[in-house]
Amino acid sequence: MAALGLMEVVEKLVADHTVLSVVVGSRAYGLETADSDTDRRGVFVTPTPLFWRLDKPPTHLDGPLPEQFSWEVERFCVLALQANPTVLECLWSPIVEHLTPEGEELLALRRCFLSRRAQQTFLEYAGALFRRLDPDRPKWKQAMHMLRLLLSGRHLLRYGEPLVQVGEHRDRLLAVRRGEIPWPEVDRWRAELTADLDQSTGVLPEAPDRARAQDFLVTVRRANL
Repeated sequence: MAALGLMEVVEKLVADHTVLSVVVGSRAYGLETADSDTDRRGVFVTPTPLFWRLDKPPTHLDGPLPEQFSWEVERFCVLALQANPTVLECLWSPIVEHLTPEGEELLALRRCFLSRRAQQTFLEYAGALFRRLDPDRPKWKQAMHMLRLLLSGRHLLRYGEPLVQVGEHRDRLLAVRRGEIPWPEVDRWRAELTADLDQSTGVLPEAPDRARAQDFLVTVRRANL
């Protein structure tokens, strides 16, 4: 594979070795409009012998489809154990486009990645979005996704899984996106959600089950010798 060009590597690994592919973004959240793209995220398993070379295989890949991004399974597990919001939401996406037996195993152990660290990561991601917003000229789509992220994190702390499909919050979030809700009201909602998430004791364990994740990874590596 070392002799292949970058696009050939992308196409081969994603086409031949993807174990899980899901739709994320607005279409998964139930917030799509007529102009929404289809954002795809996936997990691929690199054949184990490729790790024996000096030139290591990629940890992530863009493409080959527009708005498509994939992680190598080890990198995906590491990020999930760190409570990365984007990665955790992939594991609960309601739109699964491709799933192999190894992908089924990954979804079956998704709760082993959960921990109270998610409280910090969801707050940090939402806070980063907030700091990039200009109250005088807010980017309403970004404001909507900031609120959605806080809702997802609060649901995760309360019920043990992120809120991907926004359900009852859809109309209000879309009103934010259209700029129909004044910024002070948006900011009050943000502050309420932030306080809820920050003060939640939650149902998540203190630490993820790293041993189960590692056992899964070792099994996958052996199966792909």
